[in-house]
Amino acid sequence: MNLKKSSSLPKIIAWAAAGVVAVALVISSMYSINEQEQAVVVTFGKANTVSAPGLHFRIPFVQQVHKVSTVINGFPIGYTPGTGEAIEAESLMITSDYNFVNVDFFVEYKVSDPVKYLYSSKEPVQILKTLAQSYIRDTIGLYPVDSVITTGKNEIQAEIKEKMIDRLEKEDIGLQLVNITIQDAEPPTAEVLEAFKAVETAKQSKETSINNANKYKSEQEPAAVAQVDEIIKKAEASKAARVNEAQGQVARFNAMYAEYTKNPLITKQRMFYEAMEEILPQLRVIINDGEGGVNKILPLGDLSGTDAVAAAAGSTQEGQ
Repeated sequence: MNLKKSSSLPKIIAWAAAGVVAVALVISSMYSINEQEQAVVVTFGKANTVSAPGLHFRIPFVQQVHKVSTVINGFPIGYTPGTGEAIEAESLMITSDYNFVNVDFFVEYKVSDPVKYLYSSKEPVQILKTLAQSYIRDTIGLYPVDSVITTGKNEIQAEIKEKMIDRLEKEDIGLQLVNITIQDAEPPTAEVLEAFKAVETAKQSKETSINNANKYKSEQEPAAVAQVDEIIKKAEASKAARVNEAQGQVARFNAMYAEYTKNPLITKQRMFYEAMEEILPQLRVIINDGEGGVNKILPLGDLSGTDAVAAAAGSTQEGQ
C-alpha cells in the first residue's frame, strides 16, 4: 500500500506543476488597455496596433505586447522644469537686428502612431526636441528683438508650429505636435531689460492716447455730422431761394422784353418813369447861386403844405 502511494506522488506533483504552468500561461496571455493608451502586438516580427480599451489576449511566447501612452506630454526648452533655472545653451538666441535674447519654450506632443513611434526611430522624443530647437532658432533669427519680447510672440509661435508640423509629416516618426508656446522672453542683461520695459510703457501710453482720441472722436462726431447736415440744409434752402428769385427775374425780364418788342418807345418811357419814381423821392438837390443864397430846392414837394412852409423858412434864413 505504501508502495502505491509512493509511486503516485510524482504523478500528482507533475499534474500540479502542469496546472501551475497552465494558470501562468493563461495569466500571461491576458493584458488590458485603458482609454489613454494603445498596445502594439508583435507576431513573428509583424506589428499591429490594438486601440480598443478593455481586456485582450495574446499567444504566449509568440506574441509580444508593448503599451504606448496616448496622453499629451511635453518638455521645456530653455529652462529646467520645477526650478525654472535658465539653460542658456538652449535659451540664448540672436535676433535679426543682432541683439541677444533669452527665450523659453514649452512643447506639447502626443503619440499619433504607436508602431512608428516604437520602431521608426530610436528616440523620437529627442528627435522632436532637436527639430524644435532648430526651428526656434531659425525663426527667432527672422524677427527683431522688439517683436520677440513684446508684440510678435503669437506670430512667432504660429510660424514655428507650422514649420514643425510640416517637418514631422515628412519624418513620420509617430509623433504629433500639439502646441508650442513661448513661456518667457527677455534680454540677457538687466539694463537692456529696463530699456525694453520703458519701451513697453511708452507703447501702452500710445495705445491709451489712441483710445482716448477714438473716444473723443466718437463723442464729437455725431454733433459735427449734425452741424454739417444743418449747414447743408441752410445752403440748399438759400440756393433754392436764389434760384427761385433768379427765375422770377428772368420771367419778368422775358415779359418786359416781350412788351418791348411790341412797343419799344412806350416801354422805354414807362421804364424811365418807373426808375424816376424810385430815385427822385430819395433825392434832394440844393442849387446855390454862389453868393450864399438858395435859389431853388428840389424836390419842391407839396408847396401848399408843410413842405412849403419849411422851404420858405429856409429861404428867409438864408437871405438873412
